[in-house]
Amino acid sequence: MATTRERTEQQIPVEGPRVDERHRSLWNDVWRQFKRHKGAMVSLVVLAIIVLASVVGPFFFWYDPFAIDTSISNQGPSAAHWMGTDQLGRDVMARVLIGGRISLAVGFAAMAVGVVLGTAVGIVAGFFRRLDGPLMRITDLFLALPILPILLVAIMLFRDPLKDALGPSVGIFVLVVVIIGVTGWMQTARVVRGEVLSVKEEEFVLAAHSIGTRKRNIVMRHILPNVLSPVMVAAALGVAVAILTESALSFLGLGFPQEFPTWGRLVFDSRNYLSINAAWMIWPGVLISLTVLSVNFIGDGLRDALDPRLRSR
Repeated sequence: MATTRERTEQQIPVEGPRVDERHRSLWNDVWRQFKRHKGAMVSLVVLAIIVLASVVGPFFFWYDPFAIDTSISNQGPSAAHWMGTDQLGRDVMARVLIGGRISLAVGFAAMAVGVVLGTAVGIVAGFFRRLDGPLMRITDLFLALPILPILLVAIMLFRDPLKDALGPSVGIFVLVVVIIGVTGWMQTARVVRGEVLSVKEEEFVLAAHSIGTRKRNIVMRHILPNVLSPVMVAAALGVAVAILTESALSFLGLGFPQEFPTWGRLVFDSRNYLSINAAWMIWPGVLISLTVLSVNFIGDGLRDALDPRLRSR
């Protein structure tokens, strides 16, 4: 005969794991918080459309961006040419699409150079105390320099040698990417250094030191993964800065040549025809603004999503 305790245990159902319980991870929490930022989500869709149109659009668009037809030069938007034509009768929309490839490629490549350089300097300065002072003084020196005159001088000095060595397209691309990346790493270095100074005092880093882990392994396995959140935000904002800088250089006539119609180059070429055909300047300018605004909103969304205090709410 079962005792009272045994009968009670039989009546209480044992709850197993819930079927609908989802496994939670860091990136799931980040994505859940990111989706709450409506501006970031809208900007992500807009940026995806711009990137997709620039990468895939020229393959399906029916006009050649380099075909010249002076009989239809400087026409406004129409059913045949949605964004009008330039001074040589080339379709502006076709040139905007092909130019988006170059502008976006410059933005992402220059961002990668600046983020990698800034992250490396920030980690070294924050982890190795003896190198902190010299590296931060070098960072302060770069921050004090006037960036635009340095860009202009560097392009004037190295443009022709790189064009002769690598060709006009690759040479200018490498020059613009390297110059923008080398002059845009300082903010990332300062942010990463501050994060490293905080992370290296955590208990898991001290434990790794106590068991004799190599400093290289501590940096790669413990320090770097814990400073990726500000690096990702800096990367998102770096794309916008690189696109604006390339557009400014092209508008001054020191970026890509006329054969490579970046958005900034299109604005530069249309400056003398503004009273005749304003649409030629407006469309690439709108795309530059949309891309920069989208990247900035995405950066704000990433900053909020990667903040553990906001994710815990």
